Amino acid sequence: MAQLWGGRFTKKTDQEVYDFNASITFDQRMAMQDIRGSLAHVKMLGKVGILTQEETGRIEKGLASIREDLISGALVISEEYEDIHSFVEAVLTERIGEAGKKLHTGRSRNDQVALDMKLYIRDALRQTDRLVHSLIDTLLDLTQKNMDTVMPGFTHLQKAQPVTLAHHLGAYTEMFLRDRSRLHDMYRRMNLCPLGAGALAGTTYPLDREYSAALLGFDGATRNSMDSVSDRDYLIEFLSDLSMIMMHLSRFCEEIILWNSNEYRFIELDDAYSTGSSIMPQKKNPDIAELVRGKTGRVYGALMQLLTTMKGLPLAYNKDMQEDKEFSFDAVDTACDCLKLFEGMLSTTVFNKERMEESAKKGFTNATDAADYLVRAGVPFRDAHGIVGRLVLTCIERGIALDDLPLEEYQKESSAFGSDIYDAISMKTCVSTRNTKGAPGPQALEEMLAQQKSEMEKLDKEEGFA
Repeated sequence: MAQLWGGRFTKKTDQEVYDFNASITFDQRMAMQDIRGSLAHVKMLGKVGILTQEETGRIEKGLASIREDLISGALVISEEYEDIHSFVEAVLTERIGEAGKKLHTGRSRNDQVALDMKLYIRDALRQTDRLVHSLIDTLLDLTQKNMDTVMPGFTHLQKAQPVTLAHHLGAYTEMFLRDRSRLHDMYRRMNLCPLGAGALAGTTYPLDREYSAALLGFDGATRNSMDSVSDRDYLIEFLSDLSMIMMHLSRFCEEIILWNSNEYRFIELDDAYSTGSSIMPQKKNPDIAELVRGKTGRVYGALMQLLTTMKGLPLAYNKDMQEDKEFSFDAVDTACDCLKLFEGMLSTTVFNKERMEESAKKGFTNATDAADYLVRAGVPFRDAHGIVGRLVLTCIERGIALDDLPLEEYQKESSAFGSDIYDAISMKTCVSTRNTKGAPGPQALEEMLAQQKSEMEKLDKEEGFA
């Protein structure tokens, strides 16, 4: 058993207790963050005179060699150690001697692990932001290419009014832009450095915490040492943001699954993102979309797990907080994998434009426009609503669309109908005349697209995300 403590104990820890307590099987993922934090800590100790320059240099070189060997594979993390901090310090001492034992001066594992986790989540946040950025780029490209692609819009999964594919995709772009904005907003709140907070009450050493924070790219040092080591708000917030991203992906996947079905036939998924059946040769299954939809609950679970862990903890650090890692690491991996695969699936999807427009026609999505036609002719809307409802019923009985109903049938219901009704209810007219802000008309769509691109540029310029 390799551990950093034990002087106060007179007997060895039971092996099962040791194994249960150890975290190196999962916190070894933070090895690079742990070394990065230690390098900053040592540099600060040298600056304030706690370490000599010779000691500082030896420790820095030793840590750099450990980092290089871990990256190359020349050094393998041993699970005989309790945690990644113990491993790094032990290897350092083996390599440089007594100076390695001075690495931990002025800090506790409590502020050390708080720092490692913050550095890890900050890196994960940037990675997530890049993936969401890439997905939005794909959406913006598809939006630009489908400004005139008519499709039915839905409420209650019932065809409602005609829109464009660009308009539909634009709704998801809005969701993912909000996701990016949340990530950036969270970054500003979390980017304070806990290093130097000690176990909970700081230290008597003359540490320069602001210097350590600057070395690690933080905006400053945390203000309260007890909060520094017991805060996991930033992690809960990140898991919440990941859950929102997954929820948006899941909604989109649900639609892709529907659109891929024989009943819709709106899209054709690329073979690379589909699978077949072991028994039914005709099947082409949207497995990636289904898995993303399914894995959403996995990310939700990580959020609920951490909220539940933290809800009853007194100040300051408690061992329960060790449970913040495994679920969080899994949530990061899951969300990032889903973002990558979803974008690949979406970017290779072929949209059946003719089928989409035909579906909009057959779904009576232009019924509202027929009623509006009567209103413009002076018919009260409530009367117009009833007239068009009866016309829809006639079309259903005959198996035709409103576009195919003879003019005399229109005029039987209202003399206000003229031959121009067909132009008024054409899919092109229905979409192109809706140009209020946020609508699917061409002017409104161009405005939406320009504003979405502008927001992307604004987010790209924010500090910390270059």
